[in-house]
Amino acid sequence: MKKTKKKILVVMGGDSRERAVSLETGNACIKSLKRQGYIVQKFDPLKKFYGEIKKLKVDVIFNALHGKNGEDGNAQSYFEHLRIPYTHSGALSSMRAMDKVISKNIFKKHKLLTPKFFVLNTSNFALKKLRQLIKKNKLNFPIVVKPSNEGSSIGVKICNNLNKLKNEIKILKKNYLELICESFIAGQEIQVAVLNNKSLGAIELKPKRSFYDYKAKYKKSAKTKHIMPANLKLKKYLEVLKIAKKAHLVLKCRGITRSDFKFLNNKFYLLELNTQPGMTSLSLVPEIARFKNISFDSLINQILKDASINK
Repeated sequence: MKKTKKKILVVMGGDSRERAVSLETGNACIKSLKRQGYIVQKFDPLKKFYGEIKKLKVDVIFNALHGKNGEDGNAQSYFEHLRIPYTHSGALSSMRAMDKVISKNIFKKHKLLTPKFFVLNTSNFALKKLRQLIKKNKLNFPIVVKPSNEGSSIGVKICNNLNKLKNEIKILKKNYLELICESFIAGQEIQVAVLNNKSLGAIELKPKRSFYDYKAKYKKSAKTKHIMPANLKLKKYLEVLKIAKKAHLVLKCRGITRSDFKFLNNKFYLLELNTQPGMTSLSLVPEIARFKNISFDSLINQILKDASINK
């Protein structure tokens, strides 16, 4: 009896500020799935409503969305409603990881070191209170200010003094209701991939820009240096793999995640965890996987095999 080929729907694009990256990720995944003999369709929620997916009669959804409405639990809630197995983390885990206030508090609860921070609600915040908040929370300059629910370093600003911080908050509050102010941690930029509850490896990044921002992540012209494996002593390398796996588990993630760290004074500071890491030509997860002799096709297939519906 001939085995029926699975029908895969790659959901990509969307309306977030990371749309372009999502389209690139989605197209790379489509090529891989087709090479592996799957029947593949694509779906862009910017152009069609999620309810239309039901008519397509697919077996599995491969979620290639990035940013708001793609990795914050919104898209995942639609997939749950449709009762179609989908890749990557579930709705609640995705929401927790995307909301940096929630995830940082979960990290603290489970004794995972994260930079000191405080939260600003921009609708009722008085800038004159900023100095006392910095003092109360024992932050020193430089201070990082960023939206609590964006990805790919969008909206992230490093401020060396109070005036710079105030100015950046004024700009960001036009688009965001909630901001995080946290201590800037210098040191090595380390990122770790976790696949199906197992740490794959840690990569080090040396951006030529002031930090690993959007351009450093996605533009070849930024010439960010990738060091695989990360330049760490074996004991510390194994330690960061363990921390990333713990972060993946405490947020109850599944499939693939990537955790971002800074390593300073022999300590790893967990900045955030990404439930929808990129699969572009410059993306880190495929690079880490390659080092472990996992081809891009094998990586995509392993992510696909872990697709499910949260019960």
